Amino acid sequence: MAVPVAFFAVFFAYPVVAIVGRGLKADGVWQFGRFGEVLMRPDILDVLWFTLWQALASTALTLLIALPGAYVFARFDFPGKQLLRAIVTVPFVLPTVVVGTAFLALLGRGGFLDELWGVRLDTTVWAILLAHVFFNYAVVVRTVGGLWSQLDPRQEEAARVLGAGRFAAWRRVTLPALAPAVAAAALMVFLFTFTSFGVVQILGGPGFSTLEVEIYRQTAQLLALPTAAVLTLVQFAAVGAILAVHAWTVRRRETALKLVDPAQTARRPRGAGQWALLGGVLLTVLVLILLPLAVLVDRSLDLSGGHGLDYYRALGSAEANSGTFLVAPLEAIGNSLRYALVATAIALVVGGLAAAALTRRAWLVRGFDALLMLPLGVSAVTVGFGFLITLDKPPLDLRTSWILVPLAQALVGVPFVVRTMLPVLRAVDGRLREAAAVLGASPLRAWREVDLPLVRRALLVAAGFAFAVSLGEFGATVFIARPDSPTLPVAVARLLGRSGDLNYGQAMALSTILMLVCAVSLLLLERIRTDRSGEF
Repeated sequence: MAVPVAFFAVFFAYPVVAIVGRGLKADGVWQFGRFGEVLMRPDILDVLWFTLWQALASTALTLLIALPGAYVFARFDFPGKQLLRAIVTVPFVLPTVVVGTAFLALLGRGGFLDELWGVRLDTTVWAILLAHVFFNYAVVVRTVGGLWSQLDPRQEEAARVLGAGRFAAWRRVTLPALAPAVAAAALMVFLFTFTSFGVVQILGGPGFSTLEVEIYRQTAQLLALPTAAVLTLVQFAAVGAILAVHAWTVRRRETALKLVDPAQTARRPRGAGQWALLGGVLLTVLVLILLPLAVLVDRSLDLSGGHGLDYYRALGSAEANSGTFLVAPLEAIGNSLRYALVATAIALVVGGLAAAALTRRAWLVRGFDALLMLPLGVSAVTVGFGFLITLDKPPLDLRTSWILVPLAQALVGVPFVVRTMLPVLRAVDGRLREAAAVLGASPLRAWREVDLPLVRRALLVAAGFAFAVSLGEFGATVFIARPDSPTLPVAVARLLGRSGDLNYGQAMALSTILMLVCAVSLLLLERIRTDRSGEF
């Protein structure tokens, strides 16, 4: 536990407490009255209300659109199913900046719908809601569909034999079994949309702001640290409650059911109704998932006189981007890959040790699991700005060091590593280690010969997720990435923030490159994943 605790204490707790203290302390005295001052401001109340209702609306819309897809992937067997499941998961591993950029190309000024029908939805709430459904579709399909595929269909068939209608059998047998998974998926979608940053910043315009966007505005643009500190604590409390409810639903899902092999439940569609349902889901995937990605690629190639690679070539020119970057934007690709590899290594070490500690179930590790999830409940903007104001003195004067970016990215990658490795480590039979010890193996050799072969695939999956998450981290990186070493998400945001067709086209080209890198990472994960049920 020493390494994980030290890592979180120095690179998470210290920066966050420092920036909150700087915002809420005056002359060494805590100013808790600022909570009332900030939370009673009409503009802040509008932000809080919009954050809440758009998260609820995004969650409801995602469930409405994605639950039929969960059923199709769970119960139907059709050609290309594995490839299609990988495709619908691509948006989930994409950085939110790329998601926002894709929908800007589809719904924004000069976008696909604008050119086709003269319809613009950017700077409207509909663009935000659709982008959130695009991003979270796979959460419902994999979480609910993964459990649905393992439910024994004979239980529902038995209810129908006893006289229940099709809907009554589903409502009384299948729905109660699925309820914990649906609740878990809904809570996860709500969490992602409640803390939405990149999507709202790009598509929302000046009229819409979530808590995360407002924290960024108060910190980076207005330097209003007291307001930012209050909003940080409010978001932390809200997300902490969401995570607690999510943990409760996961425990229910793990213990409530006896599951069967998914291969026994999937079959080819039968009848016109089931084929129509399959066709509807395929059409949804085409319009909601593939169309924004295809439009993004098209806009990266769209020139005034036709199509070409001019925007991609411009990415390699520092002169063409002298007003935006100190270096050629293309260098952001190498920067992102290097940062993500280092962040992945850090996340594997810290997360692997933390997962090993959690398997001991001793009183020392009670609550340690919750500690590892805290970075998901605190604004990444707060963490990034906290790095700048705390890690500026020896022996941790890191403000000018390149390692600052991987450290911030690793904070987000560690929870994914723990969540991937912990179930596998807990499944290792302790008697195998004891047998190795009896035969004379040292603890290190016993781990190498017993645990490592069993968790090797889980380790690779964890590395893939950590790499994809690190590659797309934006909230903290936008503060600490050096001007001469931007990452891909930061470079995309900078290009979108400047006017001109060249900047817009280069943003689309960089987003396409980032999308392809994330998609390749995902396809590699699909080949080595250990959970064949498809659950996250």
